[in-house]
Amino acid sequence: MSEASVDIDEVSQAVREKRGWFIAFGIVLMLVGAVAILSPMLATFSTAIFIGWILIFGGAAQILHAFWAKGWGGFFWESFIGLLYLLAGIALLTYPVASVIALTVFLAMTFIIEGIIRAVMAFSLKPQSGWVWVLISGILSIVVGVMLWMELPSSSLWAIGFLVGVNIFMTGWSLLMIALAAGNRETAKAN
Repeated sequence: MSEASVDIDEVSQAVREKRGWFIAFGIVLMLVGAVAILSPMLATFSTAIFIGWILIFGGAAQILHAFWAKGWGGFFWESFIGLLYLLAGIALLTYPVASVIALTVFLAMTFIIEGIIRAVMAFSLKPQSGWVWVLISGILSIVVGVMLWMELPSSSLWAIGFLVGVNIFMTGWSLLMIALAAGNRETAKAN
């Protein structure tokens, strides 16, 4: 059975069975999003620093692996990739403002693509009550991505933290609405 032809009762049943998880995860995402919205500059630079350290550790691990597994024939390329990761991580930590501008460009593209995917997903959920919240979440992601792109580079210092917060908050909201709609559908069927 394709996603487009899913039976509404099957979808509602699946959501109702995990309703508590939908509600809990939705609330957690809303709280995390609110923290990022209220501290956007901190969230922006924390993201850049976190990614910088991930790249440094990932690059160092790749270089170490290249030396440990020297005989397999990929030593040069694996070392090169590891060095690339390492240098990218150092650049993120050394040049934080330029880093957040680059990350903002990446984030804008990610929001636009995510929004398109969420909008398409919403229509596959259309029989399910609350599907419109997934569509709204997708549309908001597209709008945020376009706005972010248009305001570069001036908004880069606060935009990543704020927009990630909004996106996370709206994702949590859409999950919460799907769970509540499934519960309301069950209550209405019982009456």
